[in-house]
Amino acid sequence: MNPWEDWYHIMCHTYGTWLPGDERGFRSRHHREHVDGDYKNPPPAGFYSDRLEQSKRLMKRDAVYLDLDQQRRAVEELTKSFLKWKIELKRLSVDRVHAHALAKIIDHDPRRWMGIAKKECSAYMKRDGLAPQGGLWAVRCECKPINDRRHLENVDKYILDHDQQGAIVHPPREINADRPSMVNWDLSAINPANFLIE
Repeated sequence: MNPWEDWYHIMCHTYGTWLPGDERGFRSRHHREHVDGDYKNPPPAGFYSDRLEQSKRLMKRDAVYLDLDQQRRAVEELTKSFLKWKIELKRLSVDRVHAHALAKIIDHDPRRWMGIAKKECSAYMKRDGLAPQGGLWAVRCECKPINDRRHLENVDKYILDHDQQGAIVHPPREINADRPSMVNWDLSAINPANFLIE
């Protein structure tokens, strides 16, 4: 299905935080295996516990959980990457384990662009001691095409509402003294007019 006006909802998570066998449900790559349940209707508790333990054993390092400073910096670096590559970004959120982006991807290859943004984000954060060796992000991401303006508005609100669960959101709902925002970021080398829409 072609996205409405090239918009996509892109979702990814940090390394090791949503594994095959997860109690919240999971999907096998390319849906090669039928898996009962999903995050809205999870499988029965313990149903995939052997699979989860195997997934944990296969991990090469610890799972990555972002603190508030790392979340803020990840939003900054992901935003800069999208800007640098002239990808229009309506909304972005990062919490302890997830990132959501609402982006206009003209070439219809959102996985590629989010992959580049995740790679650049991890590299700059590792350079400054804010990310472990191996990076922050799990491989791949989920990309859902936007169907129409109503869908775009619903996804935008969904991502914005992540601030209610403690995520850093850009652009923020409003300046909140208790939460860092992007107002002090130095984006002078990048023209933000190429990036935000109303």
